[in-house]
Amino acid sequence: MLAGAALAGAAPAGAVSGAARQIASGVAYRQFDVPAAKGTVHAHLLTVDLTDPHVHVDLLSPGAVAARSRVSAMADAAGAVAGVNGDFFNINETQHPGVEATGASVGPAIADGKVLKAAVPTAQRFGPALPPGTDTTDVFGVGVDRRARLDRLTLVGTVRTPGATLALRGLNQYALAQGSVGAYTAAWGPASRKRATCGSDTDRAAGCSTDTYEVRIRAGRVVATSATPGSGAIATGTTVLLGREAGADRLRALTKGERVTVRERMVASASWIRYRFAVGGYPVLRDGQPLAGLNGTTSAVRTAVGYANGGRRLLLLALDGAVAYRSGLTIAEVADEMRQLGAVDAFSLDGGGSTTMVARTAGAKTVSVLNHPTDSPERAVANGIGVFWKP
Repeated sequence: MLAGAALAGAAPAGAVSGAARQIASGVAYRQFDVPAAKGTVHAHLLTVDLTDPHVHVDLLSPGAVAARSRVSAMADAAGAVAGVNGDFFNINETQHPGVEATGASVGPAIADGKVLKAAVPTAQRFGPALPPGTDTTDVFGVGVDRRARLDRLTLVGTVRTPGATLALRGLNQYALAQGSVGAYTAAWGPASRKRATCGSDTDRAAGCSTDTYEVRIRAGRVVATSATPGSGAIATGTTVLLGREAGADRLRALTKGERVTVRERMVASASWIRYRFAVGGYPVLRDGQPLAGLNGTTSAVRTAVGYANGGRRLLLLALDGAVAYRSGLTIAEVADEMRQLGAVDAFSLDGGGSTTMVARTAGAKTVSVLNHPTDSPERAVANGIGVFWKP
């Protein structure tokens, strides 16, 4: 059962620290000030004990890959007792007039053991510049062994036809590599797939391709084709293949009624353990050491996740966006703070107006926002990390 005194929300200016408060067994919350190069910031921290059999974490989702929702709404819909915002996402399309921003996240996403999407090409990501040596396939995840890890998840897939085998290079992504073929399933949602054919492998702002083709597969056969990317809900059991440039040429060779088999899986680079949950972002701390080349000049409101005790203790950090604290931390400062909090490995999530932490107060059936998000009202985001407690 939920325990502890009612949470008071984000502390007012001048507050330094509060005692840890129990959200549920294995889940604690506290807030404290952090001195930084550009002024003191206020931090909110959730500590999650994954050795507690009643506790687990999973992806918070708005119900479709190409959709957005508030962290509080996603947490309440899923029955989470706490949570933070997740991955960076396709927030706008100012560079492509007339093209709909999908709201889909940048990196891979796994929820309840099911793969929802793969990573967009690195040049097509939204968010700050990545640290050297990182890319959009980087994830923070928790395996079926209930241990947290940093890893990379890469899509490996094929499209088999009677005459050829094509490489599948996308799964429910808002951007596809040039010349490739990607797959879209019911998990994508009803949003237009037009955005997936815009940008290039080196420039997110590059124009949209005019050389595109779609093929709809149901019961293992081609049932429809189109020269332009479509929209609308995709029925369960149906797969839409979308190609651009050379990928479009390969799909044009398919005819209605032709047998097509689509196979895909996500391959981890660091672990053979199957992931129950994974979310995109980028690493900032490995083996207790900050990554080389972390930005030490640009400060912002941030969200981060880290772990200790062999991946059995999670640390979820969200900065306060109140005016008094909005100067924020640099990514280098985030890595240092996570290390001081005891994290061995740490991972940056989306920040700025997206930074949100929520939790239930004692006796409440819904969550409250603990920090002051810089966006008001609370920004709708692509996904989040949810903390769940079950008796």
